[in-house]
Amino acid sequence: MGKYNGPLCRLCRAEGTKLFLKGKRCLTEKCGLDRRSYPPGHRGSRISYRKSNYKIQLREKQKVKRFYGIGEKPFRNIFQKAAKKKGITGETLLRALELRFDNILYRMNFAYSRAHARQIIRHGHLTVNGKKVTIPSYQLRLDDEISFSEKSTKNESIKTILEDLKGLVEVPEWLVVDGDKFTGKVNSIPKREDVSLDVEEHLIVELYSK
Repeated sequence: MGKYNGPLCRLCRAEGTKLFLKGKRCLTEKCGLDRRSYPPGHRGSRISYRKSNYKIQLREKQKVKRFYGIGEKPFRNIFQKAAKKKGITGETLLRALELRFDNILYRMNFAYSRAHARQIIRHGHLTVNGKKVTIPSYQLRLDDEISFSEKSTKNESIKTILEDLKGLVEVPEWLVVDGDKFTGKVNSIPKREDVSLDVEEHLIVELYSK
């Protein structure tokens, strides 16, 4: 299956939940899911039919992949690493996804969406512990500090974006943000309850365990 290039709101409608793929629009009355809560192609009605266990498991995996904006191959790699670690595999998987650089940048209110965060990171605007990092999938650790480069903080377009983003979404307790200095820090490792997506991760584990 290739990269999806269609309307992003269709993905939210297909999953039946907000994936926050369009930034500020998702928080307004223009949100496609709020306007049309039924799945694409159903013309205002919900078709009720029994799904197989496989389809239910697949839906959960697709929902998580779309939420974090990750393709199948990197998602599988993250899962395989999670499966080798001690603890509950599903929770370890979600924790790894939360600690991705692009996700943290978005959750710190430094990007409109995770896709926007990936763009900012790739353009070299950010540092982690003082060193430039341009890899969106980079895994942050406890006490890692994120900041915009001095050059970026003087860029008028970046400054405008950062000012507009202040308070856009609630910053989770495991992150600390200084909105005036445009810096942030991983203050603690995220717990299962810190994941904002409604997902049954054990179904993903069951799917990959077949």
